[in-house]
Amino acid sequence: MHEPVKNPRIADRLLTVEAMRRVDAAAIAGGISGLTLMEAAGAAVAARARALVPEGGRILVLCGPGNNGGDGFVAARLLGEAGYRIDLRLLGDRAALKGDAALAAGAWTGLVGAAEAEIPAADLVIDALFGAGLSRDLDGVARALVEAVNRSVVPVLAVDVPSGIDGDSGAARGLAVMATETVTFVALKPGHLLQPGRSHCGALHVAEIGTGEVALAAGIAGEARALYRNAPDLWTLPRLTAGSHKYTRGHALVLSGPAHRTGAARLAARGALRVGAGLVTVASPASALAENAAHLTAIMLRACEDADDLDDMLADERLNALLLGPGLGTGPATCDLVAVAANAGRALVLDADALTSFRSEVRTLARHIRDGEARAVLTPHEGEFARLFSGTEAVAEGLTKTERTARAAEIAGAVVVLKGADTVIAAPDGRAAINDHGTPHLGTAGSGDVLGGLVAGLLAQGMEPFEAACAAVWLHGDAGLRFGPGLIAEDLPEMMPAVLRDLADDQPATTAFRRP
Repeated sequence: MHEPVKNPRIADRLLTVEAMRRVDAAAIAGGISGLTLMEAAGAAVAARARALVPEGGRILVLCGPGNNGGDGFVAARLLGEAGYRIDLRLLGDRAALKGDAALAAGAWTGLVGAAEAEIPAADLVIDALFGAGLSRDLDGVARALVEAVNRSVVPVLAVDVPSGIDGDSGAARGLAVMATETVTFVALKPGHLLQPGRSHCGALHVAEIGTGEVALAAGIAGEARALYRNAPDLWTLPRLTAGSHKYTRGHALVLSGPAHRTGAARLAARGALRVGAGLVTVASPASALAENAAHLTAIMLRACEDADDLDDMLADERLNALLLGPGLGTGPATCDLVAVAANAGRALVLDADALTSFRSEVRTLARHIRDGEARAVLTPHEGEFARLFSGTEAVAEGLTKTERTARAAEIAGAVVVLKGADTVIAAPDGRAAINDHGTPHLGTAGSGDVLGGLVAGLLAQGMEPFEAACAAVWLHGDAGLRFGPGLIAEDLPEMMPAVLRDLADDQPATTAFRRP
């Protein structure tokens, strides 16, 4: 069976704003001065600016009243020493700067202009106005300045996060800078990957500033959840051996809806087969057998009218992964099918109609999952999530997408995949991952059905639910990125051989895959 990854690298973690504060505090307590960290941060920004602008170019540096502005002063000084023409503007009063930011400003010997709602001619704007911990909406001069930056055609290099973006939620605080690139420090934050923050950041760069592994570990130690960026380092795919055959690779069962509602199940089944399940069966009402048979070849077909038929079918323990929901129909009959599937204790993927059928009854669904000890993965989009978790703390006001998904996983006793441009995967044990490896071209009918099939196919091969869900989301995104414009759902399973081949061949140009 597949061996799960138990200890993803500490460097793969995402840090909340508060965790980053703990990292800085631990580094300072360990003997590194705050000014030393600020100098390193400013140097990283300056290095990136030099890569973007030829020597002698004009750079506008916009500094804010806090430590983010201090980073900007350091970058401005280093760029000026390197021969760049620097126009530095400060939002606020220089005399009001405190601590390390005041020291950094004191080392700047050039002019300091007042930040105004205009952007002079420049080859690059460095946005060092506000960092990830901004706790209020932008207004007044700050808002007018951000509006002016966004109206200009000048490339923008953001320091830490684009000003106006919340580092934890990715939300725009009323308004936010649209950056071309962003340099952050030590590790990415959730807001770099969650929308709309991800769209505001442009290309992301993470700079090491000398805090060290001990300080990083101290920052992580206080986190309520283990939060990661979804990438191949989080999981390993099943590997074939000389003795592998179709029965060792698992058997996925996908339930189909009635006649004229069968396409979604077939898409899912094709995804399960292409991702490596040894066998895949579509179970449908007898009235839909001919319709499904007209489209299926390698995928097997069985009749299943109701929950009793499914119960009889599951006497065959080789059916080790089940997918219910796509095109299945909503109502009590689907609830009965889900109850039987969950109580069978197999790996289980629930999507679409299977989730909507439990509208506002997630605790009933959780009881089925718990009583049957099912290894379950739920894959809702935002609408299905709102219906399923209505009335629970998972839909409470003020939560980030990561927090909502994590609470939902705890309530359901299952891995939850909250789909979207910033898909979040969360497990009941506190692990969570944010996926940014995808494309808007995946926003097409049937794409989510294929994703459900990929999860089921990986579960059938023995992957643990959290890893299977993370891997499926990443593979799904990679297929979409490869295909690009014109993508339809039928294309996704057919991209899997190339996606899987590059992972297996360990080709760095395609992926950061680490051999187990």
